[in-house]
Amino acid sequence: MLASYARASFRHPWRAVLVCVVVLAAILAAIGIVGPSFDSQREIPSTESGDGFDVLEAHFEEFGSGLTGSIVFEAEAGARDPEVEAAMSALFEEVRAIEDVALVSPYEPQGLRLISSAGSAPGTIAYAPITLDPSVDDNESGDIGDEIRGLIDDAGLNDTPGLRVEIGGYALSGFEPPEAEAIGLAFAIVVLILALGSVVAMGTTVLVALLGVGAGIGLMILLTNVVQIPDLAPTLGLMIGLGAGIDYALFIVTRYRESRGRGLDAESSAVVALDTAGRSVVFAGMTVVISLLGLSFIGVRFIAGVGLAASVTVAMVVFSSITLLPAVLSLLGDRINVTQWRGIAISGLVAIALLGVGFGFRPLLVGLPLALVVAVLGFIRSRHNPLRRRLAPQAAKPLRQTLWYRLSRTVQNRPWSYAIGGAALLLLLASPVLDLRLGFSDEGNMAEDTSARQAYDLLAEGFGPGANGPVMIVSEVQGPADLEALNRLSGVLNQTPGVAVASPPQPSGDGEAAFIQIQPTTAPQDAETEALVNALRDDILPSAVAGSTLRPLVTGAVAADIDFSDYLGGRLIVFFLAVLTLSFFLLMMVFRSLVVPLKAVIMNMLSIGAAYGVMVMVFQWGWGGSMIGVDSGPIEPFIPMMLFAVVFGLSMDYEVFLLSRIKEEFDRTGDPVNSVADGLAVTARVITAAAAIMVVVFLSFVLEDDRVPKVFGLGLATAVFIDATFVRMLIVPSTMELLGARNWWLPAWLDRLLPNISIEGARQPEDADG
Repeated sequence: MLASYARASFRHPWRAVLVCVVVLAAILAAIGIVGPSFDSQREIPSTESGDGFDVLEAHFEEFGSGLTGSIVFEAEAGARDPEVEAAMSALFEEVRAIEDVALVSPYEPQGLRLISSAGSAPGTIAYAPITLDPSVDDNESGDIGDEIRGLIDDAGLNDTPGLRVEIGGYALSGFEPPEAEAIGLAFAIVVLILALGSVVAMGTTVLVALLGVGAGIGLMILLTNVVQIPDLAPTLGLMIGLGAGIDYALFIVTRYRESRGRGLDAESSAVVALDTAGRSVVFAGMTVVISLLGLSFIGVRFIAGVGLAASVTVAMVVFSSITLLPAVLSLLGDRINVTQWRGIAISGLVAIALLGVGFGFRPLLVGLPLALVVAVLGFIRSRHNPLRRRLAPQAAKPLRQTLWYRLSRTVQNRPWSYAIGGAALLLLLASPVLDLRLGFSDEGNMAEDTSARQAYDLLAEGFGPGANGPVMIVSEVQGPADLEALNRLSGVLNQTPGVAVASPPQPSGDGEAAFIQIQPTTAPQDAETEALVNALRDDILPSAVAGSTLRPLVTGAVAADIDFSDYLGGRLIVFFLAVLTLSFFLLMMVFRSLVVPLKAVIMNMLSIGAAYGVMVMVFQWGWGGSMIGVDSGPIEPFIPMMLFAVVFGLSMDYEVFLLSRIKEEFDRTGDPVNSVADGLAVTARVITAAAAIMVVVFLSFVLEDDRVPKVFGLGLATAVFIDATFVRMLIVPSTMELLGARNWWLPAWLDRLLPNISIEGARQPEDADG
């Protein structure tokens, strides 16, 4: 089918281009009409914190389950200074006038605890908690934050000597579109030119990938109006889509150029490329999509939304690769192999400008106008114009004289050493996983120059670190006896280690519920805070209210994050087993072997485990964290699942690309030794280039301000690097050598039962060498 599809796209290129342009235009037009509606609420079924929020929403209008934030200020003259009070009170009244915003002022009777009484300068720091209506989504909350920021600027409060006003909370920070991907794209341009030896081939690869990613992100934005998708999804989708998209296009373009080099005409080469590498792309892409969609079975809308958003991006990248790429190859013809000095110069200048965008260093943007000048000069027809000179193509070495062939034979000559040494190294890197702690980092991990981080630090200074994550105990009450029991509970809590202060019980207006607010002595993300919440639920509350009719519930944002992490942590193993089982059966059907898929599952676990270990060392233990602007903290609980699903599909791509060539050589020659070396030599350059592109794209997201892209980017980059180096170049050849022909063993009865999945397509007579 792909052969016919490629032939149709190649013969009618403008029709294929028109289809892609229409699809992209329709998506953009729809976005202009309906806009985005991101939702990052982390709701999970049947949890104590969820039940507590239900009680709050039913009896306390000022709380409920909406997004929250705060206005934090520091006044050298004191928060109660008449001029400061007048200025801040005026601001609070303007904020209250914003639709869907509820605010408690520190100058009201119920806000007396909102002015600091401790710290180095008591009475100088205060804050006003903000609660948004539950109907407000992430985009609207960001807009509200911008509106409050505008009110502060209009009033000139931060220009007033001795006064500093900050806006706290993720919700009011707004979504900042990622810029670091420009750095990854700049390096990808360089890697592609080195790998392909052609600027036109590089440009084709990048263009097809970017169009696919653009369409995927557009569809993701449209889907936010139908299903819950959090605001971090575009960043993750861009990261995965850009890396995978460039890789997929690279595989197809490389196979096309190989076939052209063996004498096939352009159309036949495009058909072979799509019917071989294109099949691998579709297989790998759909594997990523299926594994990401499998996140929906976790039972959490937040996680399902992230998986759906990322899978849509990958699907559109695959569609772009198999639809647009043959058409572009048809339009370019033999120019795909031509490189002139003007192309090298323009590409280099564009890469410099992209670095300027990514690093925010504006002088580097001069690369764009210089690239335009070079392009104009390059059109001057003259024999003496150096920009029009062509670079001589690199002479291809005989297969068995390449570095990769020699590397494989070196590994195969000492298979036990490399197999055991490689596995031991990966197990060592994976060992920190034993200390993995799942949880959500707080605003203390945001960039130091952000207002949310400044507000967090001010609250910690004036009220203690626990002020950034108070814990609430709420209960329905049936009379004075229950309120008296809550009073006794408050006294017990004030004597509990880990509790800085517990408020007296605050009854609701209808008298049917009451809550106690607790400020821990530690920050929201600290392990001690999690231990306190668990102790409250398991020991302290049950014993303190024994004999009463109270059913106190521990709730609030901190408790909800702990419940969310526990819920996902309990489902990690089940998800991993499901993905690995799917991997095993898919590879068994592709390669008609029991041994190869079993090894693949084990090696996937080693590479992903090593990536998890590096994540723990950097983000949880804090090793080298200062170099990338993060403090130590827990690992967000959805990241291991997402990382596993994505790396599983990406490694499947490399697995199929390498092993299909090895199997092809084994079927042709029956030589279990040289088939491994030949297969590795043929594919190693492309796999290395593809992995290098993914690594630089993923690592570029480590430069983002938000912690989640940093964790995800480093984890993906580490997993891909390990998979393409230690696993594919060392462990695979050594284990293939040790097992020899037994690699391809499959019982005859099972062979008859399994459906046949062909990845390499119909074998072409002219392509028999490949």
